[in-house]
Amino acid sequence: MKQNKYDEAEFFGNYSQMARSTQGLEAAGEWHELQTMLPELKGKNVLDLGCGFGWHCRYAREQQASSVVGVDLSENMLQRAREMTDDPHIEYQRMAIEDIDFAPGQFDVVISSLALHYIERLDQVYAKINACLVQGGTFVLSAEHPIFTARAEQDWHYGPQGEILHWPVDHYQEEGQRVANFLNQDVVKYHRTIATHLNELIQAGFVIQQVAESKPSPEMMEQVPGMRDENRRPMFLMIAAVKA
Repeated sequence: MKQNKYDEAEFFGNYSQMARSTQGLEAAGEWHELQTMLPELKGKNVLDLGCGFGWHCRYAREQQASSVVGVDLSENMLQRAREMTDDPHIEYQRMAIEDIDFAPGQFDVVISSLALHYIERLDQVYAKINACLVQGGTFVLSAEHPIFTARAEQDWHYGPQGEILHWPVDHYQEEGQRVANFLNQDVVKYHRTIATHLNELIQAGFVIQQVAESKPSPEMMEQVPGMRDENRRPMFLMIAAVKA
């Protein structure tokens, strides 16, 4: 299943109003951690899977990457990315992540930010990513944390006055499809455990270098209302791995 909610007008309109959509990477709560997991990008050929508005593509070029390819299924996303990009060394391609078929060793670095939880057969995608990386190439990903995806409700448990009590986790070992409400729409996501994420990467030929579970920066906790509650459970899982 290749879901493309972002080409639906209402969904895309709601997404476009999110802070990370209007303000970029600095408004993304996980960026201060994900950024440190990226390798040296100078002189590298970079692939961004699920590139969205192209924030990571442009960042890679700011770090003097030689070339960047951004892939996304949504034409709305790519149109906005092209409008925001003035760089002949960044190329945007419309395709599903599941359909990538790049040349062996074409890239030095592959990045994927908050797109892989929409994919059912992630093991197959990991294998394709491994194939298009050079030996020793780096793959850095972020996805919704399994603690976040375990329940389709993806919400806190509230008290009688609407106060946050805790984040419930249930059906954790039952991997597979979840229909979650995101931006007032039903969205299909896929839950997998942390062990599955790591083991599928290892089976695809990667060596895990670093694993992080998102937490907001001290600055965001002070400046963004409600951000302190993000320390009560991780929303995103981030992994850096290299091609063995």
